[in-house]
Amino acid sequence: MARPIARVLTLLELLQSGSTRTVTELADRLDVDERTVRRYVGHLVDLDVPVESVRGRYGGYRLAPGYRMPPLMLSDDEALAVLLGLVAGRRAGLATDTASETAAAKIRRVLPDRLRGRLDAVLASLAFTDRPGEAVAPESAVLLAIADAVNHHRPISIRYTAADGRRSERTLHPHGVVAHAGRWYVTATDLTAGEDRTFRLDRVNGARTLPGSFEPPAGLDPAMRVLTGLATAPYQHEVTLRIQGTAEQIHTRLPAGVAIVQELPAPSGGAPETEHWSRVELRVDRLDWLPAVLASLDLPFVIERPDELRDLVEALAERLTKSARRRCETE
Repeated sequence: MARPIARVLTLLELLQSGSTRTVTELADRLDVDERTVRRYVGHLVDLDVPVESVRGRYGGYRLAPGYRMPPLMLSDDEALAVLLGLVAGRRAGLATDTASETAAAKIRRVLPDRLRGRLDAVLASLAFTDRPGEAVAPESAVLLAIADAVNHHRPISIRYTAADGRRSERTLHPHGVVAHAGRWYVTATDLTAGEDRTFRLDRVNGARTLPGSFEPPAGLDPAMRVLTGLATAPYQHEVTLRIQGTAEQIHTRLPAGVAIVQELPAPSGGAPETEHWSRVELRVDRLDWLPAVLASLDLPFVIERPDELRDLVEALAERLTKSARRRCETE
């Protein structure tokens, strides 16, 4: 059970978010009753921390606008979580090297020597099995402006540079910000083009909030929209397959950002689950990697198009057969 002083400090951390916290929410977070929350708030006020009481249906407590508190010391777990998060974000390409390194340096400077030494030991001994992602983090001002517009349903104007270098200014109703495979995206209704679009944030050169508001579509899943958009983007080859397996099985090798999987209805007569088939559609620039992926699925499949893929699969099967026989003959 946390000591009262620890709970008071936790209350202070919660109020630093800048938003109003209800008494019920604070009681749940601190694992105390509402009367105790009010007593803790009194302790903060006695320490000259300007906690304001907000009345009304959505009332509660908040810190006075403009108040800046001195930095609080991090616990061992908090410091490790923050530093590892910075390392992971930099490797995933979700933050720039400079921002991550300077933030980590500032955190390390305020840590006691004992904790700083232990964290340095963790970082020095840490190894990764994957390669660092490409750093394509968006400008902070762009990300913050778009996220605020998403949260408050405000239209925005962006300056955008397309993949082919064309520049344009667009008015959007932004629906969500999505991080995928080391890149940031915003899904939105593009009022300039009159259609729903997905934009890469690292290609946005500026964003400003416009007057007014909008009502976002009901039931929208921004992450799924990004994945579907990536899977249906125009590429050199359009591939259609039928694979005997479920969407979950197929996505283990062909993720949603690469392939659209539609499970087909089972034939009449109650076919067993092992005979479940799915239709798979991909758009790719190259076909040479697909035969090995299909082989790794270890599921029966039928190639509907293109014929070139069928030839590549047959060539891979021949090479594997020759290799298997060669090993057998040398034994």
